[in-house]
Amino acid sequence: MAFFRWIGRILIGALAGIGLLVIAAILLASSAWRDFSNRIEPVPEQTLLTLDLGDGVSETNAGDPFALAGLTHNLTMADLVLGLEAAGKDPRVKGLALKLGSGDLPLARAEEIRDALKAFRAQGKFVLAFAESFGEAGDGNTHYLLATGADEIWLQPSGDVGLTGLRLETPFFKDTLDMIGVSVQMDRRKEFKGAIDSLTANSMPAPQRENLQQLVDSMTATLADGVGERIGGDAAAGRALIDQGPFLAADALKAKLVDRLAYRDEFEAELDRRTSKAVRYSLADYAATLRPPEDAPQIALVHGLGPIQLAADGSPFGDVVMDAKTVSEALRDAREDSKVKAILFRIDSPGGSYVAADTIWREVARAREEGKPVVVSMGSVAASGGYFVAAPAAAIVAEPSTITGSIGVFGGKFVLSDLWAKLGVTFDGVQAGTNAGIDSANEDYSYAGWQHLQTSLDSIYQDFVTKVGAGRKLDADAVERVAKGQVWTGMDAAANGLVDKLGGLTTAVAEARRAIGLAPDAPVRLVNFPQEPHDLTSFLEQFAKAAEMRQFAVLARLGRMAASLERLVGSDSGVRAEMAPLLPASRLGSNP
Repeated sequence: MAFFRWIGRILIGALAGIGLLVIAAILLASSAWRDFSNRIEPVPEQTLLTLDLGDGVSETNAGDPFALAGLTHNLTMADLVLGLEAAGKDPRVKGLALKLGSGDLPLARAEEIRDALKAFRAQGKFVLAFAESFGEAGDGNTHYLLATGADEIWLQPSGDVGLTGLRLETPFFKDTLDMIGVSVQMDRRKEFKGAIDSLTANSMPAPQRENLQQLVDSMTATLADGVGERIGGDAAAGRALIDQGPFLAADALKAKLVDRLAYRDEFEAELDRRTSKAVRYSLADYAATLRPPEDAPQIALVHGLGPIQLAADGSPFGDVVMDAKTVSEALRDAREDSKVKAILFRIDSPGGSYVAADTIWREVARAREEGKPVVVSMGSVAASGGYFVAAPAAAIVAEPSTITGSIGVFGGKFVLSDLWAKLGVTFDGVQAGTNAGIDSANEDYSYAGWQHLQTSLDSIYQDFVTKVGAGRKLDADAVERVAKGQVWTGMDAAANGLVDKLGGLTTAVAEARRAIGLAPDAPVRLVNFPQEPHDLTSFLEQFAKAAEMRQFAVLARLGRMAASLERLVGSDSGVRAEMAPLLPASRLGSNP
C-alpha cells in the first residue's frame, strides 16, 4: 500500500505542476490580450504575400483554444483560398512567396490550394515556390502537385523530388486477434464495405482490392495531369515521369520538374529583386483584414469534421469529431436565422455512428425542404456517414481526389471470453430479460441476437440507399450500382451522380451565390455557425470543461491508427457507417 501511496503522490505532484504551468500560460495570455486585437498592421500599398505550409493549414480554428481566445490567428482553408481570391483582385498585392515541402497535405487539399494559386496567377500576379525537398518532411507527391500551381519551382540542391505515385495500405489483425483470443462477430452491407476486413482477414479481399485499385488509379491520374501540365505535356507524359521517380535535384531540373536549384537565401534575394519596394505580409494576416460590406448577404459556414458521433467531450484539447449535437444545432440555427440566405456545409469525415449521422442528415434535409439551400464542400474525405449527411444538399462540390462514397454499414461486437480464459479471468452474473446479454463481450451472439444484427444491418442499409437516392434524385438501381460500400474519388463520384461539381470552397461559394440568385461577383459574408465568442473568457470556459472531462488522459492516447481501431473495437455495438482506415505509404527521407 505504501508503494501505491508513493505513486499517488507522484501523480498528484505531476498534475499540480501541469496545472501551475497552465495557470501561468493563462496569465501570460491575459496580459497579452488587450494588445493582440491591434497587432495586425494595415496592408501596405505594395505587398508581397507569404505562405509557409510548414506552419500548418487547418479546416477551422474551433479546436484551438488559443485561437478561440483570439490570442493566435491560424490559417484556415477558407482564409487561404478566399484570401487568395481577394488578393488576386487587390492592386496592392504583387505576388506570393510560397514555402512548401513540409507538413501534412492530403491530395485533395493540395488540389484545392493549387487551383487557388492558378486563379491568383490568372489575375496577373506571380507565385514563386521554394522547397528544401519534396518528400523528406511531407508527402512528396502532394507537395509537388501543389507546387505546380506556381510560376517557378525552386529546389535546394541537396533535395529531391519524391514523385513516386500513390500507394494505399490497410493493416490486418486477424492473426493477432486469434492469438490473444479475441473473436470478431461482425457483418456488413455490402461486399465492398472493407471496415471489418482488417479484423477478419489476413489480406485484402478481392472486392476491396478491386475498389481500392480503382481509387488509387483515379488519384494518380489527377497527379499525372498536374505533372504533365507542368512540363508542357499531357497526362501520359506526366505518368511516365511519375514511373521514373523519385528524382535527385539535378535530374529533376533536367526533367523540367523544377526551374532552379538554389538555397533559401538565394530564393529570398530573388524575391527582393523582383519586388524591391514590396513589403512582406503573411497571407494569414491578409485574410484577417478582409471585411465584406455589412449589408452583404450572409452565408452560414458550418464545419463537419472528423469521425461522426452523438456528442463530443466538450474539451478544446480532445480529438476533433463531428458531434451530432453541435453540428445539427448549428445547421438548425442557420436555417432559422432570417439573415442567413444559404448554408455552406464543409465536410471532412470518414463517417461513424449511423444514428449520429442521421441526426445531422435530418437538419440538412429540413433546410432544403424549407427553401434554404445547403451547398456541401467536401474536403479530403467525405465517405460513408460523411457522404450520408451530404446527400440531401442542393449541391455537392468535391475535389477530383476527395475520397467519398462508401455507402454501406457494418456492425457487431468482439467476444473476449477466450482472452479472459488465457488470463485466468472469469465472469459471472445475473440478468433479467432474454436478450439482456446481446451486447456482452463475454458471450457469443445467440441465434436470435445474430438475426437481430442482420435485420438491423438490412434496415439501416436500406435507409441509407433510399435517402441517398432521394437526395441525389437517383433510382434504386442507380444507387445500388454505386453503393455496396464502394469508395470513389470525387472525379468518379461526379461521373456517377454522387457529386455535382468539382472544386473547393470557392466553387461552393459560387454555387451558393447562384442558388440565392446573386451575381457571380456579388459580395457575401461567410459567418461561422456555431458562432463562438472570440475572447479570453471563452478560453477559460473551455479549459474548465477540459478539467471536468479528465483531459489529462489525453497524454496517454495512441496515434491516429490506434484511434481508428478504438472506434472499431469499442464496446458500442451500434451499427456504423464508416470507411476502413487507409494508410498512405510514405517514402522516408535520407539521413546522413
